[in-house]
Amino acid sequence: MPTFTSLPGFRDFFPEDYFLRAHIVHAWRETARRYGFEEYDGPPLESLELYTEKSGQEIVNQLYNFEDKGGRAVALRPEMTPTFARMVGARAGALRKPIRWFSVPQLFRYERTQRGRLREHYQWNVDVVGELDVSADAEVLAVALDSLRMLGLTSDDIVARVNDRRLLEKLLLAAGVPADQLPATYAAIDKLGREDDARIADRLREHAGLGPDTVDNVFAIFKHASFDALAAEYAGIASLSEELSRLSLYFDALRDMGLADYVAFDASIVRGLAYYTGVVFEIFDRKGELRAICGGGRYDKLLAAVSDTDLPALGFGMGDVVLGELLKERGLLPSTAPTVDYYLVTVTDGERAAARTLAHKLRAAGHSVIYNFRATAVGKQFKDAHARGAKKTVVLGPDELKDGIAIVRDMTSGEESRVPLDEIR
Repeated sequence: MPTFTSLPGFRDFFPEDYFLRAHIVHAWRETARRYGFEEYDGPPLESLELYTEKSGQEIVNQLYNFEDKGGRAVALRPEMTPTFARMVGARAGALRKPIRWFSVPQLFRYERTQRGRLREHYQWNVDVVGELDVSADAEVLAVALDSLRMLGLTSDDIVARVNDRRLLEKLLLAAGVPADQLPATYAAIDKLGREDDARIADRLREHAGLGPDTVDNVFAIFKHASFDALAAEYAGIASLSEELSRLSLYFDALRDMGLADYVAFDASIVRGLAYYTGVVFEIFDRKGELRAICGGGRYDKLLAAVSDTDLPALGFGMGDVVLGELLKERGLLPSTAPTVDYYLVTVTDGERAAARTLAHKLRAAGHSVIYNFRATAVGKQFKDAHARGAKKTVVLGPDELKDGIAIVRDMTSGEESRVPLDEIR
């Protein structure tokens, strides 16, 4: 017989693996609830054009796409934002603004698998639509950070690196970069920290056509260790005053929320996706050993590109793969050992009906309950109870049932007590 395995880049979630995924998703959902976001979902299969409209034809190489039986060009969703934009656009007039939605979809990309990147993953998407104020940008980052804090990560473990595309654009223009060379310059800047400066300088000269003085001016933007240092350096340039003021208010809002230690300004954060228009951020582990845990920002033009609605929007995506690796490295994963509240032990077949009745009563009260499906020696039942992590065992024997009681054993302390059946709850 053939032996089948999962496809490369795809995961089987055995119970212990699913438990860990559920642990992460619970933190995501609970944080979203605390911030007043509503959950939504969409189809895993969408029109291919929805993704090419947003990201260009080159994204097709990263997709699981095909022609369906109706002759339509379709793709498994590689991200949720286009679906989100399409759904919001369909009902924008009837939705209360700002719209605060989140989702936890499974996403698919046909990419080379490597550490922190598979061909499928679960991703938490959080988005706000219909709000221009920078306080919304700060709130969105706060949602992401608070979910990580809920999972036990601290400012010693993670940092959100923040920039504003509008500020960077004006800094680059002031440095002498021609407007038509901004995309090529962004692409080169995006390599900072991953390639040496000499290679990036070559990119700026060869791909963006910048002269030596302009290249030096570009590098000078990124020498500042903090936002305050950069603001002091460029305070005299009138064209930058609005952008500097906006980002200052952004950092003030995060400071008000007690999150200043989790945030750092980084002018090199541009986000690879072309649709970002304002504040952008990526969250990394402090040691810099993993890929970005989370990324997002403001994308005020996307809804107009994929729907008839033109509303400002912002949001982020946080995947489970890199986050799971970080939690493991920091020793923050919960125990996956099975647990059950009660294990019902029957001494003879004569107590099995009573065991079923008691199990149903306890389950109705919210407890998890297990009993053996067939006649088994008492010793084996206790062994099974221990293996399944039972907190308590309830022994039902003929003499005990005659007296209307059961023997309840605390499996941690070993203490036993005779308890009336109607008082076991």
